Order: sequence, then C-alpha cells, then structure tokens
Amino acid sequence: MACSSNSSMLCFSLSPSTNSSLVKSETCCFSFRFRNPGVGSLQSSLVSSNFSPLNGSGTCSLNSGRMLSRVVASSTQTMDQSPSKTSSKDPTIVEVDLGNRSYPIYIGAGLLDEPGLLQRHVLGKRVLVVTNTTIAPIYLDKVVHALTYKNVNVTVESVILPDGEKYKNMETLMKVFDKAIESRLDRRCTFVALGGGVIGDMCGYAAASYLRGVNFIQIPTTVMAMVDSSVGGKTGINHPLGKNLIGAFYQPQCVLIDTNTLNTLPGRELASGLAEVIKYGLIRDAKFFEWQEQNMQALMARDPDALTNAIKWSCENKAEVVSLDEKESGLRATLNLGHTFGHAIETGFGYGQWLHGEAVAAGMVMAVDMSCRLGWIDDSIVKRVHKILQQAKLPTAPPETMTVDMFKSVMAVDKKVADGLLRLILLKGPVGNCIFTGDYDRKALDETLHAFCKS
Repeated sequence: MACSSNSSMLCFSLSPSTNSSLVKSETCCFSFRFRNPGVGSLQSSLVSSNFSPLNGSGTCSLNSGRMLSRVVASSTQTMDQSPSKTSSKDPTIVEVDLGNRSYPIYIGAGLLDEPGLLQRHVLGKRVLVVTNTTIAPIYLDKVVHALTYKNVNVTVESVILPDGEKYKNMETLMKVFDKAIESRLDRRCTFVALGGGVIGDMCGYAAASYLRGVNFIQIPTTVMAMVDSSVGGKTGINHPLGKNLIGAFYQPQCVLIDTNTLNTLPGRELASGLAEVIKYGLIRDAKFFEWQEQNMQALMARDPDALTNAIKWSCENKAEVVSLDEKESGLRATLNLGHTFGHAIETGFGYGQWLHGEAVAAGMVMAVDMSCRLGWIDDSIVKRVHKILQQAKLPTAPPETMTVDMFKSVMAVDKKVADGLLRLILLKGPVGNCIFTGDYDRKALDETLHAFCKS
C-alpha cells in the first residue's frame, strides 16, 4: 500500500518479501518486509530508536500492514514441577520487547499447574496475591500452591477485593496498601494480580506506587484481561468524572494466561472480551478480522483451539504496538478504537452497569459511523462491523439514557484530549487501517452523536 505524500502524517505498511529488511522512504513512511507475516512466529529488529509516532499536527495513520518490532511468538519447553500436569502441550510465549524490561506472555491450558512458570518470576521471598470475591474461591488456592510448591522460602499473603468496575477506585485500592503495610512487605516482594481487568489495573497501580515500585505478575482470568488489559503496563483506577484518569505505566514481570480459567467465565464476560479481539482486526490486521468473521461461532462456543488462537493473535498485535510506543505518544493510542465513546458510556451510565467490552462495542459502532460520514470508509465496512458484533452478542448502540451532552462532557476530559482538542481513533481505507487524529470535521461528530442519542 502506498504511503500518503502528505508530510503531516505517518503511515506504516508491511509487504511480503523473501528477505527481512527495513526501508525508510523520503516521505516518513516505514515499510517492513517479512516472509510470511501473520499468526506464526514473528521476529524482527527494532524500527528506530528515534521513532516518533506523532508529528506536530497530532495525526498518526496505521494500515493493515501490521507494524512489527522485536516481538517473538514461539513455543518453548518449560519446567514441570507440578505433581500432575494438566496442559496438553507446552505454552506459547509472546515476548513484549522493552529492552531490559522485556517480559514473556505465557499462553496455554493448565499453566497454573506448572509452578515453575510462576516461581521463576518471583524475585524475593514475599508475595501478595490481589484478587476478588468471585475469583478467590475458584483459583486462589491453586495460585498459592503454584507459588509455594517445593518452594518453602516463599510466604504468600492475599487480599480479596469486592468484584466489579464500580470498586475500581481509591478507597478499594487502599485495601491493597493496607495489607502490604500490615504484612511489612519490602521492596523485594512481588504482587500477583489474579482476576480480570479491574484487578489487574488496580494491582499494577498498587505495585507501581508501593515503596515507589515493586515487582508484579499478571494472571488474567477473563478474555478482556488476556487479550488487552494485562499486556502493556497500563495500570490505574477510575475517578467519578472519568475512567482510568489516575494511573501509571508499569510493566509486569510476566503475564501468565491459563486458558482453562475461561471454563468458569460467564457468557457475558466472554462476549465483552471479544470486543477487544474484534478491535485488533479492524485497526491493524485485516486477516485477523476475516478469521474472526469465519470463527465467531466457534469463539462463542468456547472452542479451545479458536480461543487460544484469538488470544495469541491479539497478544501479538498488542505486544508489537507496546514495544514501539510504550507510553502512548501516538501509535499505541490506535488501540483505543471506540474507547472514547465507550468510556463516556461507562462514566455517564454508571461504572459497572455495562461491561467495558459492551461499552467499547457500542463505541466502535459510533466510531465506524463517524468514519463513514467523513467519507473515509465505505458502507460495506459498517455492515461487517454490525454483523460481527451482533454475532458476538454485543450492543451496537449506546444505552437510551445517554444524551449528546453526556457524551460531550465526558469526552472533554478524555486522556486523548491535547490542548483542548479531542483526538479520535477512526477507520480510514480498507479494513485494518485506522487514523489517530484531531483533524476531522466536527459536524461529522455531532451528526454521529445525534444519530445515536435521543437528545
């Protein structure tokens, strides 16, 4: 795909080739050529130490070529120290390359029954497991066993928080600090997040803040956390005026994804997580989106191979972007397709009333509608987005109680606002292409809001 000659925009493309080479054009277009790009093993070298995803105009464009950094997805032999092994094969490992802060994402069935995976990432002798009232009765004992099996020097504490987005706040976060201080945990301790996105975000933020930073491990138990929130180091809590406005970028030591934990995941939570899976295909991976269209029924039926493939493919996408733009200076913002509208729904409608993925799904429909109104995509993409979200049993419109004014007031304090300008992630071109920009006709935004709101 050709790069726009407009010097105020960055675009990225990937073309199959027989060699791996990096070509820099005179128009700020980076082209990556790899043999057989896709779901399989991915490995390349870092683009440039001076890479800047955003230029002065605040616009970043990304196409379906899928930018690749030093990301490795491969199978590896692992130590089995457990009394009984329930996984049928060795885990897949996706590496998030951040120099000396790089870490692995382990993906596989029965990984909580392989103590060696967890224990190799615990540096000190004290561990604090942060979980919630839903997950603790099911998996807390299993995780404690994995941390302590043939490892008598490790002491494990736990704190069990109330479950739900409405508890993702400072008051609940203080319970983690209370437990850590009461237990006299030192700087060599490790926090372990056992649960979904809320637990992962709060545990990570607690780890980033406690004693000015201690190690932590992510053990996600929802599709949402597995494919998105556990990867990349975004941590934080909500504020009554906006979602995730308080937080830090803080990377884990590892992410351990035991796909067996999805066996106990409610159907509504499963669908919610698939919204983020769909997002990856829309913004940067057309082949992944086409695969989803063909396999959504299998994903909804919890087919193990389909779910594992979707998780792996999503983690590869997320890891590639994080490796290039850890602190969201531009490129990483493209992962937020539908989130500006979605966060407004969560805040305006009430935290926890809709699941995050449900709000993002409706937000993606609104972003796609706006993209079409701007003339950046054709109507066939709008129809495909509606169809796949309906197949995933996700909403395609915001709650009826949401008004135009509610959207605008919450979106005004969105994290992507810069110098008073609301920047949005919108689709532009074929599926797999998106743009992060504040340069759009405000009339299109108003038309979209009025099309989806009664007032």
